[in-house]
Amino acid sequence: MWVKICGIRDEPTALAVAEAGADAIGLNFYPGSPRCIDVETAARITAALPATVEPVGVFVNASVRHMREVAGQCGLRTLQLHGDEPPEVLGELREFRLIRAFRVGEGGLAEVRAELARLTAMQVELAGYLIDARVAGVYGGTGVTAPWSLLAAEWPSLGVPPLILAGGLTPQNVAQAVRICRPWGVDVAGGVESAPGVKNLEQVRAFLRNAWEAS
Repeated sequence: MWVKICGIRDEPTALAVAEAGADAIGLNFYPGSPRCIDVETAARITAALPATVEPVGVFVNASVRHMREVAGQCGLRTLQLHGDEPPEVLGELREFRLIRAFRVGEGGLAEVRAELARLTAMQVELAGYLIDARVAGVYGGTGVTAPWSLLAAEWPSLGVPPLILAGGLTPQNVAQAVRICRPWGVDVAGGVESAPGVKNLEQVRAFLRNAWEAS
């Protein structure tokens, strides 16, 4: 079970999360988020991380040029596009490992299927689809859970790419989510915080333990 702790904002927290066993950390470069990090701090974090922990740059509707510049400054090999970016933007970034975030509601996976078909036609391979909850006007961090039962029923028919489950996950519900959806990975930000952008390390450890046990 691949586990990403997203919204890391300082080096001590990043190293503590790495020591706890997380597979990846998310560095959020979206100015509209309370978890936004500056490039200088992010670069220090990526330099300090052990090789076993993957730093992921999280962007929302940023330009290709900006994403490349930040990735170069921070040594990022994996980018997560969490906005309304069209498939053509992902096509321009194919030198990176790409995680595409998609917000899904009870309406189902029609939009995901359509985008996946376009990416396949463009020969763009994704490292994973991160599925968050659909909340009007918000790009993430809402604390609302994605439709687990719908994902459990419909995702297997997609075949690829791997499912990374996000949206409202906490130490208390991640085991249930994993058992229902059987995702390849899980992602959490606010569900392990004592305040917006402030990680509670006891909750991080509990989240990791519960996700691993359920998988």
